[in-house]
Amino acid sequence: MSSLWEGAAPCAHPRRSWTVSVTRERKLSKICGRPGAAPTRTRPPGLGSLPAAPPASYIAESDGISTRRSSIPGDVRDVHRGGRMNHALQVAMAEAGETAESLAAQTGVDPKTAARWISPGRVPQPRRRAKLAALLGRDVGDLWPDVLKRREPQWLREWVDWEREAVAIRWFEHTWVPGLLQTDAYARATLTGEALTLDEVDDVVASRIDRQAILRRERPPLLVAVVHELVLYQSAYDDRSLMREQVAHLAQCAALPAVQVLVVPQDVGMYPGLGGGFIVAELPDGGQVAHIDSQVRAQILNGAADVATLNHRWERIRSEALSRQQSLDLIRKAAGSWT
Repeated sequence: MSSLWEGAAPCAHPRRSWTVSVTRERKLSKICGRPGAAPTRTRPPGLGSLPAAPPASYIAESDGISTRRSSIPGDVRDVHRGGRMNHALQVAMAEAGETAESLAAQTGVDPKTAARWISPGRVPQPRRRAKLAALLGRDVGDLWPDVLKRREPQWLREWVDWEREAVAIRWFEHTWVPGLLQTDAYARATLTGEALTLDEVDDVVASRIDRQAILRRERPPLLVAVVHELVLYQSAYDDRSLMREQVAHLAQCAALPAVQVLVVPQDVGMYPGLGGGFIVAELPDGGQVAHIDSQVRAQILNGAADVATLNHRWERIRSEALSRQQSLDLIRKAAGSWT
C-alpha cells in the first residue's frame, strides 16, 4: 500500500551456502580485470513456515534511515566505499555471459557509466537497477542487498522479504496506485507534505522503485491489483504530465503476463473497499501474510483469522471490479484524458 514505507519488522532467515564455480570465476576475472580463487558465499534461501507474529503494530516513522548522500553525479552512487557490494552483480554478469559493454548497449547508457557499476561500492540509480536485474534474471535485493538494507527502516524489512518470496500478491487500493506499479514521480508526489527530509524522500522512493523488479523476474509473482476508478483520475497537485505518465505506466504494467489490474467503476457506489486498502501475499509453502495500513500505523498480520477476513473482503471487492480487458481499456482511456 502507499504508506510512507509499506512494511514492517525484519524476520530471521535460515541460510544456505552456494559456491561460485572455477569456470564462473574465470569469467568473472575477465569482467573485473583480476584473477581470483573461487569464493564461497552465503545468502538467504526462500522463507519457510510463517514466523511468530510480530508486535501488533509498527508506527511509521523515519528513525534509522541513512540520509548520507553521495557527491558522485549522474547514474552512480557510492554507498559502501571500498567494500564488495557489487560482487553479486559481477557473479551474475559472469553467469549470464554479460559484460559492462553489453549491458550498456541494452540499457542505453555510456559504457564508462556501466563500467562504474561493477566498481567496489558503486551502484546504478533505481531505474537502472531494476532493468539490470531483469536482464540478469535476478532480484534487485540479491544483487544490491546493502542498498535496500541502508534505505529501509528496521520494521520495513520483513514485508520486503515477504514480498520478494511471494508467489502471488493480492493488492487493493481505493485511493493510490499500488506501490509496485508507481512511477518515480508519482511515488515522490505521494510523500509531499510528509515530515521527511529531501534525502529521506529520495531513499523511500528509491526503495519503492527497487522493489518493483520482482515483477520482471524470470518467475515473477502473480500480482492481482484492484483499484477504484478514482485512482485513475485523481490529480497529483495539478501535474497533468505526472498523471499521464503514471496512468500510461499502469497500463503497461497491466499488460504484463503476471500482472492483472482490475478497476472498480465509480458507479458502484458504496462497497467493501471503502474500509481501506490492504495486501495479502501468498508464500511458496502455502502460508499467507497480510499488510494493512492507516493514517498512523502499518501492520503485518499472519494470524489465520485475520488473513481469512481480508481474503473474504478481497473476494467481495473483486466481484465489483470490471474484467481484466475492460479494466485495461478503461486505464488506457484514462491515460489519454491526461493529455
